[in-house]
Amino acid sequence: MQHFDLTIRGGEVATHERVFRADVGIVADRIVEVAPHLPAGTRDIDATGRYVMPGGIDTHCHVEQRSGLGFIGADDWYSASVAAAHGGTTMIVPFAAQHRKQSLRKVAEDYAALARAKSVIDWSYHLIVSETDHQTLHEDLVEQIRGGITSFKVYMTYDQLKIDDYQMLDVLAVAAREKALVMVHAENNDVIRWVSQKLLASGRTAPKYHGTSHVELAEGEATHRVIQLARLFDAPVLIVHVSAPDAIATIGAAQRMGAQVYGETCPHYLVLTKDAMDLPGMEGAKYCCSPPLRDEAAQAALWRALKDGVLQTVSSDHAPYRFDETGKLPYGEATTFKQMANGMPGLEARLPLLFSEGVRSGRMTIPEFVALTSTNHARMYGLAPRKGYVQPGADADIAIWDPDREVVLRAATLHDQTGYTPFEGMRVTGWPTTVVSAGRVIVHEGAFDAAPGSGRFVPRSTPMPFQSPPPVSARGQFFRALADGEAGPAHSFGYLDR
Repeated sequence: MQHFDLTIRGGEVATHERVFRADVGIVADRIVEVAPHLPAGTRDIDATGRYVMPGGIDTHCHVEQRSGLGFIGADDWYSASVAAAHGGTTMIVPFAAQHRKQSLRKVAEDYAALARAKSVIDWSYHLIVSETDHQTLHEDLVEQIRGGITSFKVYMTYDQLKIDDYQMLDVLAVAAREKALVMVHAENNDVIRWVSQKLLASGRTAPKYHGTSHVELAEGEATHRVIQLARLFDAPVLIVHVSAPDAIATIGAAQRMGAQVYGETCPHYLVLTKDAMDLPGMEGAKYCCSPPLRDEAAQAALWRALKDGVLQTVSSDHAPYRFDETGKLPYGEATTFKQMANGMPGLEARLPLLFSEGVRSGRMTIPEFVALTSTNHARMYGLAPRKGYVQPGADADIAIWDPDREVVLRAATLHDQTGYTPFEGMRVTGWPTTVVSAGRVIVHEGAFDAAPGSGRFVPRSTPMPFQSPPPVSARGQFFRALADGEAGPAHSFGYLDR
């Protein structure tokens, strides 16, 4: 008879496909059996009346990172990973951000060292690429991809980080060749800059004008543009933090045409609206993020896009800037909407908000919740089947959910270091009561037990869009070869110059 170090018995196992009654047997850091009526292990957890799900994976969060404007977030790897664990997330993938003139290799090495010393849960990271010189793209980036960092992010806005269309083509060509997924912050920088300058010149400086300056058309245009650039090479792209109906429609149309474009959104776009930016005084600064909060019609469009599969993942975009001179209010009450740090915290609240507003409200099923918060992340970013599954052979990363537990979200009881939550006072139904990371019970009924640095680096394999891709078109073949200096006559690829 198999001996288990840990068993979880009596619960309903929830996967991205179905919900079924089974026990889960764990040895060391792996799941070894999922079956009815397993014997008790050395440690035995009764999950009767609860769901046993794969731990959440958050593939878009900002941890111990300097922003383009120079702001440092409130959370380091320790506090962020502790907050994630309390919210049912067992792996995070934040960003090692290259700023202008920095070595991408050194940025990555330094960032990994911080995670290795502090994280209490398993981790990886994406790169943020802001330079496109030969050393960055063809040496450092390639080295990182081949070492298991198989995704990276680029910006189409923020003067301190953005790349132009010419640079984007260089980036996409390398990604297509090396089979790395490009994540894109898609907003038209010049539109935002023009509107912002006009607003400031007319004395409109309050937080609510942040939303005005990041007009929906800027998101829609940039989304369309990067999809077309990616089609030159038939390269997959993932549009992060989608907020607007125009962008959703553009992504959906491209998918129907066969383009490999994917999308992500975040809980704050699903449960908050732009009205929050118009609170008295500077309170609206707490709700300024990019892209900004939209209206109720955008919320409805996002929920439909999740249901219809146009968007594949829900991440927190956790950006924990304090409501003081270190983040949101660098110039106190005189801070304009262009001077404040962009972003809001949400790492711990991500899963409870989506469970409450999605599952409990009837907008999605339990399997859809599991897919959007864990399994799709694992597949998209090359972590499957090790992560995102409750099945033999997978890592024992599990969140046990009480679907009826009611919790009022309060900054005072959450575990990040921001000092406020944009979801203050919201009541959620459904909460993870026990969290298992690599076989370790690190959260149980509010008690926390994990040491800094006990999380592990997880190298990632080929992202899902490259695993069973559609055939590369003659156009894509020609321009991929052209980027590598290998293209012969266009007709040799079945692609005729016109």
